[in-house]
Amino acid sequence: MTKNGSTRPPAAAGGAGSRPNWPAVSALAGAIAALIALIAYLRPPVPPQSNTTLPTPAPQSSSTNPGSTPSAPPTPTPSPESSSPESSTPEPPPPSSTRPVPVSPAPLPAIRPGGCDEAAAALTAYHRNAGTVRSSQAAAAQQTYQDLMGAVLDAQGVVGAKISRLAREFQELSFRLSGMVNADPEQVLADINTDAAELRRLCEAT
Repeated sequence: MTKNGSTRPPAAAGGAGSRPNWPAVSALAGAIAALIALIAYLRPPVPPQSNTTLPTPAPQSSSTNPGSTPSAPPTPTPSPESSSPESSTPEPPPPSSTRPVPVSPAPLPAIRPGGCDEAAAALTAYHRNAGTVRSSQAAAAQQTYQDLMGAVLDAQGVVGAKISRLAREFQELSFRLSGMVNADPEQVLADINTDAAELRRLCEAT
């Protein structure tokens, strides 16, 4: 009770102190908005992400693998002009009208029978060494006899028989020229000349 005798209801607890300070809240919100605007202004812009999909690289060809076999190069196709038989085959030269001159083979040297060369050398030596004296003629006839007997060793057939006959005739000539046989040596010389000519014919014929 009061002095006036009137009664006042008590003030509600926390009436005026629980109300928000709207001016202060508005000032704080404005300061925060200004700070966010400043930060957004100072921050560099982020480029927008592109939605373009990068192309996927194509798989490598099998020809680039180390173990794969390289493909053979393409075979060039011959042109119709080069593949024609007329252009690829050379034409043969025209036949020559001049006939080649036949070459005659060289004649082969005549092969004389054995004993002919030795007998001819003995007869030549007699005519060279006989001289004009009977004693030298007798010595030459004796030497020719020995040479002809050596020639018989290489002779055969009729040639050998003719050389043997000439050897006996020269021995007889040596006896007559030396006086061992009392006979005319000219008769033996005639037989010697006949047989020597026959031996020469036999040697040249074969």
